[in-house]
Amino acid sequence: MKNILKQNKQNAIAFYKMAYNGNPKKAVELYVGAEYIQHNPLVGDGPQPFIDYFNRMAIEYPNKSIEFVRSVAEDDLVALHTHQSWPDNEEYVTMDFFRFDRNGKIVEHWDSMQQIPKISANNNTMY
Repeated sequence: MKNILKQNKQNAIAFYKMAYNGNPKKAVELYVGAEYIQHNPLVGDGPQPFIDYFNRMAIEYPNKSIEFVRSVAEDDLVALHTHQSWPDNEEYVTMDFFRFDRNGKIVEHWDSMQQIPKISANNNTMY
C-alpha cells in the first residue's frame, strides 16, 4: 500500500505539472482514467474541457509557474499544496485533491485557490 500511495503522489504531481506547463493532452493520456469528474466550477466535466482549459491558460498566461510545496496521500486520494506565480506579481496558494481508481489513474478532482495577501495578521507564510 505504501508504494501505491507514493506512486499516486508522484503521478498527481506529474499530471498537474504537465498540464500546467502546457501539455494537458499528454497529461490526460498518461494519468487520467476512464472518467474524469471535475469539481472546479471554471472547468467542465471530462477530459476535453480540462484540456481546453489548460491550453487556454498556456496561451493567456505563458509566464506562470508552479511549485509543489507538499503532497499527502491516503487511501485513493492525493492532496497537493502548491504555490503559483502569475503575471503582474499575482501569487496564489492552491490545494488540489485527486481521487485515483484501482488502476492508479486520476478520476476526480477538487481544488481551492486563494490569492496570497500582501498583509497578514500573523508572521506565518501560507506554506
